[in-house]
Amino acid sequence: MNATDRTPADLLRSALAADPARPLVTFYDDATGERVELSVATFANWVAKTANLLQGDLAAEPGDRLALLLPAHWQSAVWLLACSSVGVIADVQGDPAGADLVVSGPDSLEAARACRGERVALALRPLGGRFPQAPEGFADYAVEVPGQGDRFAPFAPVDPDAPALVVDGVELTSAQLVARARKDAEGLGLTAGSRLLTGRAYDGWEGLSAGLFAPLAAGGSVVLCRHLGQLGEEGLAKRMASERVTNSAV
Repeated sequence: MNATDRTPADLLRSALAADPARPLVTFYDDATGERVELSVATFANWVAKTANLLQGDLAAEPGDRLALLLPAHWQSAVWLLACSSVGVIADVQGDPAGADLVVSGPDSLEAARACRGERVALALRPLGGRFPQAPEGFADYAVEVPGQGDRFAPFAPVDPDAPALVVDGVELTSAQLVARARKDAEGLGLTAGSRLLTGRAYDGWEGLSAGLFAPLAAGGSVVLCRHLGQLGEEGLAKRMASERVTNSAV
């Protein structure tokens, strides 16, 4: 990655310029058997569409706070980078009542209703499927995002020194986030081309870093596993071999 990258969105742009076809996020849900692999280009396309939804239809502006009530999932990773692209602060597992808008999975809808701003719900079904019936008071992400543009340009440049992420009660600017991700990548032994397998939850910095930011900062990729405990040791060994995993953070 480029030494001049100072936001997560910068890191993604550099990854796209370097090798758009390589895998970036490979997602498993061991409760459902789902497997999804997204190249850098495919992931960046989802980010662009989501950022356009966020900035356009949801009218989010830089500095707005978004309560992100999602588990470790490839679509959660997309939302994190979309927030970075717009300049919206992603408040991970934050209080919806104090947020400008909320993005919720199916298990946190009641809590999400405390948000008085825009509400988006994700069914988290295989292949990005929609809800059979959209929850009342929520926009269904799977319905709203496909029609969004494939290219994104922010209305205003994103300030690397402005708040970008709140996690574990700590607020990080984009520049601080990138610096921490690079340090973590070094600590995990990640280099360009590394494939990191992780089963950590997206409820704290360690999970977010291993599950997205550190591999992205290193020019590597992540094998993101939800419900990994259901796989078993033999299954884990087979997955690590089949996915050509070079590093792990379980």
